[in-house]
Amino acid sequence: MIVALLLGRKGSIGFPGKNTFPIMGKPLAWYPMNIAKRTREIDKVYLSTDDPELKSLANAEGVEVIDRPPHLATKEALGEHAYQHGFSVIQERNPGETIELVVLLFCNAATVTSDTISNGIKQLRENKDADSAVTVSKYNMWSPLRARKKDSDGFLQPFVPFETFGDPKTLNCDRDSQGDVLFADMGVSIVRPNNLLHLEEGMLPQKWMGQKILPLYQEAGCDVDYEWQIPVVEWWLKKYGEFR
Repeated sequence: MIVALLLGRKGSIGFPGKNTFPIMGKPLAWYPMNIAKRTREIDKVYLSTDDPELKSLANAEGVEVIDRPPHLATKEALGEHAYQHGFSVIQERNPGETIELVVLLFCNAATVTSDTISNGIKQLRENKDADSAVTVSKYNMWSPLRARKKDSDGFLQPFVPFETFGDPKTLNCDRDSQGDVLFADMGVSIVRPNNLLHLEEGMLPQKWMGQKILPLYQEAGCDVDYEWQIPVVEWWLKKYGEFR
């Protein structure tokens, strides 16, 4: 069987209430929930949360709720441990079932389609060496080459040493000069159960993806952490979404 597991926490500080912020007449979390429900390969959909409002939404949408423990619902708690906990509960609730793949979603990430998830599942079935398939978006303008941080004197310095990119003499300000810069945009991560059972073996910073990660390309995907992203998500849903 294939299961989907969504995460959503109540206490966002950067953008309080982001998971239920209304977009095109629906709470943000409604979109990934219903994409998971529409994906023909997914057998069951679960939500791990501590938020009563999200629990009500899940119940209304026929999504099974997993109570997220308080120690996994803090600002400091890592999503990977919440995913790991959710998966353990799913295993307990489905004794005797073999779980082939786990489709990991976030309540604040609506930029995904059921076709993309089906494509990722197909790729993982065809490539047994791969640990996961995840959505990526090309953001060449945010190349690590352009990243800066403030030094102790208050001046901007390279965030990453230029030598990381090769001979500094070959570098320039062209945003495309380093090739495509792909970011895992959090639209979806389709993973093998072993990734969650052996998190410590995964690649930083999203260890649930394992080491061998297949890209699922899309445009301008993102999870919402700031209010300014809402118009971007609305644009995406109108252009690519399934509920236009």
